[in-house]
Amino acid sequence: MSKRLRDIPFSVLDLAPIVVGGTPAQSFRNSLDLAQHAEKWGYHRYWLAEHHNMTGIASSATSVVIGYIAGGTSTIRVGSGGIMLPNHAPLVIAEQFGTLESLYPGRIDLGLGRAPGSDQVTMRALRRDPSRHGEDFPELLDELRYYLNPPVDPHTMPVRAIPGEGLNIPIWLLGSSGFSAQLAGQLGLPFAFASHFSPNHTLPALELYRNHFRPSEVLDEPYAMVCVNVIAADTDETARWLATSMQQQFLALVRGRPGQLKPPVEDMDALWNEYEKAAVQQQLRYTFTGSQETVAKQLQSLLDETQADEIMVNANIFDHQARLRSFELVSQIVGS
Repeated sequence: MSKRLRDIPFSVLDLAPIVVGGTPAQSFRNSLDLAQHAEKWGYHRYWLAEHHNMTGIASSATSVVIGYIAGGTSTIRVGSGGIMLPNHAPLVIAEQFGTLESLYPGRIDLGLGRAPGSDQVTMRALRRDPSRHGEDFPELLDELRYYLNPPVDPHTMPVRAIPGEGLNIPIWLLGSSGFSAQLAGQLGLPFAFASHFSPNHTLPALELYRNHFRPSEVLDEPYAMVCVNVIAADTDETARWLATSMQQQFLALVRGRPGQLKPPVEDMDALWNEYEKAAVQQQLRYTFTGSQETVAKQLQSLLDETQADEIMVNANIFDHQARLRSFELVSQIVGS
C-alpha cells in the first residue's frame, strides 16, 4: 500500500544560515524562533548540522546550539544532522550528548557523519593528523557506542563517559553516498540520507541500506529518512523567486566561493552560465518549490519513489518570515 504524507513524521533540518548583512547571533535567534514554531506545527524533530569555515552557516559548535534550541522548546526532539565524528574524540561526543540527554531527557538525537563538514585545509585544522580522512569512522563509531552502552561492567573500564554512560541516546548514521547506508544496515541503525545536496545517490543508498539491514536491539526493520529542500509560498511565482537565494548559494559552491545567503533575484540567468546552471540544478534536483498544492504533489511523488519512513525539510530562505511561512505551509500539507 502506498504511503501518504500524513502517514509519516516530518522534521526540520536547520543549517542556521547567516544572511548577507546578518550575524551569527541573529541566526541563532531565528533558529530558536523556527524551532518553537516547528514544535507548535507538529514537526517531529529539529536537527542542526556541523559545518566549519563557512561564512554562511552558524552551527559550527553544533552541540552548543542543540542545547540552546532544546532549552527553548519543550517537546520536539532536537539533535545533530549531523556531528562529523572523525572531527572529534568519541569520548567528547559521548560526554556532550550525555550532558544534553541529561538536561533534556528523551529529546536528544545523535546523527553522525564521516565527512569533515568543510574543505580539506579546514579538515586538517580540525583533525590535526593529515592522514585521517574518515576511513576510521566504523572504529570511532564502535568506540562511541562502547562509552554510551558498555558491553562490560563499566566499573572495570579505564575510561568512562560521565554523563553519557547508560543513557538512551538514539544514534543515526547520515550519508550522501553508499558507505554509511551499508554500515547503518549492517548495524541495524536508522539511516538519514542527504538528498538535499546529493540527489542522484538517494535511491541506490536506500536500496543498499534496506538490502544490508540486520535487525538489532535498536530496530526490528529498516528506518530511512530522506532530507530534501522545500521552498513553499502562497504562489508558485513567489516560491520560485524565494528559491533563487538557495540557487545563488549553490552557485557560489560550484565556483568554490561559498558565502552568506543572499537576497532573491529576478533572473538567475543573469548570474550563471549554462554549465553552472546545469550543475546547480543537478545538485538541487530534490528541491521542491511552489505553492502548497504544488509542493504537496512533489512531496507525494518523492514518498512514492523512496518509500521513506520520515521526511526532513531544509529551507534556506533569505527572509525569516518567508522561511517560517514555508515550514507552516508544509506542516499544513502533512496535517491535512
